Amino acid sequence: MGIKLKFLGAVREVTGSNHLITTDISKVIIDCGLFQGRRQDFFEKNSKFDFIPGELDACILSHAHIDHSGNIPNLVKQGFDGRIITTDPTRDLCSAMLPDSGHIQESDAKYVSKLHKKKGLPPVKPIYTKEEAEESLEFFTGHPYNQRVNVTDDIDVTFYDAGHVLGSATPLIEIGGGDNPVNLAYAVDLGRKDIPILNDPDQPPGIDWLILESTYGGRVHDPIESGKDKLSDCISRTVKRGGKIIIPSFALERTQEIVYFLNQLRLENRLPDIPVIIDSPLATRVTKIFSHHPQVYDEEMYRSFNTGEDPLGTINFEYVKDVERSKELNSDDRPMIIVSASGMCEAGRILHHLKNNIEDPRNTVLVVGFMARNTLGRRIVERHPVVKIFGEKYNLKAEVEIMNAFSSHADRNDLLEYVKPLKDTVKGIFLVHGEEEQSRELLKTLAADGYPVHLPEPDEEVELS
Repeated sequence: MGIKLKFLGAVREVTGSNHLITTDISKVIIDCGLFQGRRQDFFEKNSKFDFIPGELDACILSHAHIDHSGNIPNLVKQGFDGRIITTDPTRDLCSAMLPDSGHIQESDAKYVSKLHKKKGLPPVKPIYTKEEAEESLEFFTGHPYNQRVNVTDDIDVTFYDAGHVLGSATPLIEIGGGDNPVNLAYAVDLGRKDIPILNDPDQPPGIDWLILESTYGGRVHDPIESGKDKLSDCISRTVKRGGKIIIPSFALERTQEIVYFLNQLRLENRLPDIPVIIDSPLATRVTKIFSHHPQVYDEEMYRSFNTGEDPLGTINFEYVKDVERSKELNSDDRPMIIVSASGMCEAGRILHHLKNNIEDPRNTVLVVGFMARNTLGRRIVERHPVVKIFGEKYNLKAEVEIMNAFSSHADRNDLLEYVKPLKDTVKGIFLVHGEEEQSRELLKTLAADGYPVHLPEPDEEVELS
């Protein structure tokens, strides 16, 4: 039986994860993520697929982040009617995140179209709407970790905890059936050890082939505890000059981690007496979903919830849903902390907060996660003196503080540790989900250690045996 694996998305780049498995009788994709970048690239790359959606049997979904799940509504819109197989928490998270993605696309398209009209340019359209995203949810099936799930007549999958975000999984995909299947593991994205809230990553047994992320393939993170100290210093410094701390953050996991540490600083009397505002309806819903899945918490988080410590700040911090309240924040001159989505500054309320605050040198834009190439977040990280927001130019005068200690991605050392048990057994390791220089750094290290490692080209297809 022939087994082919085609690398369609997040290959030599970070967003838009999508890979196709083809056997003699099955076609199954792993992930169906949105590519995030310049508006024109966003539309062109996400509008079409390199396969016919209606011919797919199923989609195996690793986790709910939009760069992994966000193009599923478009997949369904174009004819897919199979199962989307994932973990129980990921199913629940997608029920909030995908409609939110559709709503944001509609809102941003409406806003940009208004600007375009003034300039005599054509209107823009969303890839999909909120309603179309809601329609896609009926195809989701959720499953617990460590339970084998039948996908097609010759493909099964078992989800192992990836320790990256709530519900994230490393799927072990057994292809071929019978007593001697080909085992393909998909460790994209992989979490770090000893970070708060979630358990450490779990490694599937019997891996023949491994698809591995390389986001930080050549970098090592600062210890997460040092991040808390830097967070405290950054807040104190900004408040002393009367400024706001603007934190772009993914609504899933990164927001909960930042709030967790802000709450710890509050309990330690190291947080100034200023408003802490989480301005994201999605983050509010996601935080509520966290409370429904204590089975995936680490021991410390589980204990905190059970003893009423309010680790996610639902009592002491303000979670904003209403758009009018969000607008009020931009006319409030008091020092405050605003945590808002999206994490790469490509859509959502964070754009309005940046538009209204980055030209004031009293303020700080605090970057706590990875910013992909060609995103507004990346241009802020690179401290471009002028950035475009909604097509208009703004001078970047606010302080930019970058803290990678809060990353929920495995770094170089974590990745090397993860593959170590596979040294003499794995048939091949494919590096994806990393900008090319990071992927090449990890490739060089693994190859020097004798691993059978390969960096695929976009749209490359390989045979597995």
